[in-house]
Amino acid sequence: MKRGSKRNGMFGAAAVLLVLLSACSANRPPGAGGVSDEAPDARNTAIEGQAARKLVVGLSLDTLLEERWKKDRDLFKAAVEKLGAEVDVQAANGDDAKQIAQAENMISRHVDVLVVVPHDAEVSAAIVAKAHQAGIKVISYDRLILNADVDLYVSFDNEKVGELAAQAIVAKVPRGNYVLIEGADTDNNAHMFKRGQMSVLQPLVDRGDIQIVYDQFTNEWKPVNALANMRTALAANRNAIDAVIAANDGTAGGVVTALAEQHLAGSIPVTGMDAELAAAQRIVEGTQTMTVYKPIKKLAETAAALAVQMAKGERVSTDRTVFNKKIDVPAVLLEPIAVDRNNIDATIIADGFHSRADVYRNVK
Repeated sequence: MKRGSKRNGMFGAAAVLLVLLSACSANRPPGAGGVSDEAPDARNTAIEGQAARKLVVGLSLDTLLEERWKKDRDLFKAAVEKLGAEVDVQAANGDDAKQIAQAENMISRHVDVLVVVPHDAEVSAAIVAKAHQAGIKVISYDRLILNADVDLYVSFDNEKVGELAAQAIVAKVPRGNYVLIEGADTDNNAHMFKRGQMSVLQPLVDRGDIQIVYDQFTNEWKPVNALANMRTALAANRNAIDAVIAANDGTAGGVVTALAEQHLAGSIPVTGMDAELAAAQRIVEGTQTMTVYKPIKKLAETAAALAVQMAKGERVSTDRTVFNKKIDVPAVLLEPIAVDRNNIDATIIADGFHSRADVYRNVK
């Protein structure tokens, strides 16, 4: 072979090898070893973008048609944002299908954790299942979701709420005809409130001191439905009623309206819950006996801190559980407070929940 031919062959082999190496480099995925094809600046920008992304907490509310839940939303949102995360808030206003659709929407947008105030405790189990399929944990806020693998329950001791209401009324009326105007049958809290009430009332019923002459749940917690129930109770008993345990301040408002129609407002003790402004005004005016104050700021801030902790993938530990018909759900339960005319200034007004001017607006 001539020298020129050998030299040309070597150059040809080198060219083929160079082409093969170039092809291998082009086909190698970034990060698969060796030098990445991605420019260093581009890689750093991507990493910084991931680090800068804020955690997002989804908040699915049953409703914003009640004063109480607007406070929860605002306090929860402020607490989460103070911790450096964002909040995606959606409210279904009592529509189960809408709440599920809204939750699915938040799940599809990859919120880091989902906080749910369920409208229907059983139906909302579907939200938990869908969230878990996407690897998203769920906190049940104030109301417990039933028959689901809920990751955390943050609320008040709701049986204690019922106990406080019953104890306040028994102290006023230890004997007589009682009417129970309960909350929504679809809300597990309503059943917990009633269990607490009956733990106080049942021994007195068994002794014959108290007669429960009317006992009814209130569809959707609506005051207009509580009004209808109370009218029925008064008619059925010819106004011979000595005390009323109403599950919350909305239902208490319906009860007081029905009593006022019979010129009985202020003469029959009535309970409530949530320390709504209208209820606080009725208490100082004398038409509602008491309310159970659940310091919502503490609830919202506690839930916010735990939600952000879970969104970061950190473990949350509790010393209590609540059975939801399927599992013992880890629970954080805060203490409720009975409020009447004697301590209203030292509780809901001192806390800034309502101003003194607003509470006493109608009192001369």
